[in-house]
Amino acid sequence: MGQETDGTGMLPADDRARAIVDLVRREGFQAIDGLAGRFGVTPQTIRRDVNLLCDRGLLRRRHGGVELPPDGENLAYPARQVLNIEAKRLIAQLVAAEVPENASLFFGIGTTPEQCALALADHPGLRVMTNNLNVAIALSRNPACEITIAGGRLRNLDRDVVAGEAHGFFGRFSVDIGIYGVGGVADDGTLLDFSVDEVHMRESLVRHCRQRFLVLDHSKFGRGATVRGGRITEATAVFTDRPVPDAIAAMLRAAGVRLVVWPDDSSNAAQPTGRRG
Repeated sequence: MGQETDGTGMLPADDRARAIVDLVRREGFQAIDGLAGRFGVTPQTIRRDVNLLCDRGLLRRRHGGVELPPDGENLAYPARQVLNIEAKRLIAQLVAAEVPENASLFFGIGTTPEQCALALADHPGLRVMTNNLNVAIALSRNPACEITIAGGRLRNLDRDVVAGEAHGFFGRFSVDIGIYGVGGVADDGTLLDFSVDEVHMRESLVRHCRQRFLVLDHSKFGRGATVRGGRITEATAVFTDRPVPDAIAAMLRAAGVRLVVWPDDSSNAAQPTGRRG
């Protein structure tokens, strides 16, 4: 499989778990016995791995094996926090390098904006408005960071506020940069999320910032979600970890949206349009 082993010929447990998820994402349903043979461990060991992955929401049990959760259904937040985590950290580094000192920022919901907040935790003089409690906690360790949080009903597991009185939150401010994620991107560039409230909050954020930083890892392209709202070309810059589909890259170039890929490939980048929200 081209991965390092622990000296016994077997992958360490955490690496094996990640490899199982990657395999199911690439090839679909995998039988327990087949996984055991592939990774050179007992079926009991694979069942322990699979049980943990299913408990985290990364996979779903099916008779004799595992598969991905149903398309259009979002993973639980703890599962999303570890899914593609290295990619999200790379994206966060790209974003942090472009945020100036003393900037005013919106942060939207999701795990990639959370990683961006962690990367900016020591940035001086930030003023932050967010409906994402994970972002607020990440930045609150910096006493020089001024944080304003949306009020309303908290989604306990996601630690965000997207409904009710939160709907007017971003419209009360005008900031330098909005940092936001998305559930998925359709082939035509439409942005997708998992609830009407999520789309409403994201679209409000986009309307009230001067620069719009859309942050998303490669798995979001072509990923299904149930609610449409907005287009990828509304961003000022799109930050991701791998080259995007050719049709999406062409859309971004035509709209003058900057594409920032790790490692930064200037041949894929268009100049910012200078549009203001």
